[in-house]
Amino acid sequence: MDHHSRSSHTESRQARWEQRTEIPLGVASLAYLAAYAVWVLGESLPEDWRDACLAVTMASWALFVVDYAVLWRMSGQGLRFVRKHWLDTIVLLLPLLRPLRFVRLYEAMQRRRHEPRLAVYARVMAYASMSVVLLGFTGALAVYHAEHTAAGASIRTFGEAVWWTCSTLATVGYGDVVPVTPMGRLVAVGLMCCGLALLAAVTGSFSSWLIQVFTREDQARARGTEARVHGERAPGKSPGP
Repeated sequence: MDHHSRSSHTESRQARWEQRTEIPLGVASLAYLAAYAVWVLGESLPEDWRDACLAVTMASWALFVVDYAVLWRMSGQGLRFVRKHWLDTIVLLLPLLRPLRFVRLYEAMQRRRHEPRLAVYARVMAYASMSVVLLGFTGALAVYHAEHTAAGASIRTFGEAVWWTCSTLATVGYGDVVPVTPMGRLVAVGLMCCGLALLAAVTGSFSSWLIQVFTREDQARARGTEARVHGERAPGKSPGP
């Protein structure tokens, strides 16, 4: 088997594996988010419940590790796999981004339809909106967990964490509440980067959609004008009064 055939076979195996694991990993992402939320917000719950939530989060992370390891093994690329799949590596290392696997699950379900229900621009906005909600919720949980017991912290309640997360993702940054711990500030940097990227994606998609709409209107207007000109020049056609 030559190099091209081996490469095609490897890509086919990886595609089959990713197709089989899309739904389990999507469910694991939601389970991780739910368990992490209960673990952070349910401080008054019995320790057994909190330990169960922690076990669910660790189990979901273990599924991501297994998936990453299997794909790495199938690729046979060594360290090149890490560079080529840098986004998957970041999602594996940063718990804040793991719920974004649910967006990939939604995208996979759309691909299985012969014709997606939404146009490409609408899909970009839908994916960006889901990403904002997931990132906002997990970011608020993470910063609340890191900040609410810290000395001199201004983020003491989950509501304040949500407000801070919304202003950070929107790149507004009022400064009325700010993180003071290293982990809280690390979360802030990640949210600011994600907020800028998502804002650019939505703005670019909306601008492209407007340009497409205006171009279609101009083309339709030009075709109408051309049809009228040809109609006036047709033989036997009265030029009018």
